[in-house]
Amino acid sequence: MNYGILSAKQLKNIDKVLKETLIDAGVKNALLIDMAGNIVSKQDDGNFNINTVAFAALAAGNFAAVEAMAKMVGESEFSLLFHKGETASIHFSKVSEHFLLITMFHKELSLGLIRLKVTETNDAINSICSHAPDS
Repeated sequence: MNYGILSAKQLKNIDKVLKETLIDAGVKNALLIDMAGNIVSKQDDGNFNINTVAFAALAAGNFAAVEAMAKMVGESEFSLLFHKGETASIHFSKVSEHFLLITMFHKELSLGLIRLKVTETNDAINSICSHAPDS
């Protein structure tokens, strides 16, 4: 994968994957960010309003902190994180060394379904990014 040189077509395909695999399955908001917290792609169901720029920056910091804790306990990384609230939950998954996928969903969706859909999405994003960029 050659991060940093994603074509408009690749970005459009990533948007499509987030929409069809996650949002259409009931996820409220899906963000693909780089490890610095910059938004690469975002999709939502139209009913979930948050400041995605601030959220992405906080998510990247959270993931970096947990990665440092993993190293302290002898792990190279914890590739996924999950935060559960009373009505909303957040699932973080490392897509590659460059990307983090964040899904936000309500209690109506099971964690098992989210993990399945996130795995499908990660595989699709890696496939899209592994092909040479072309506009």
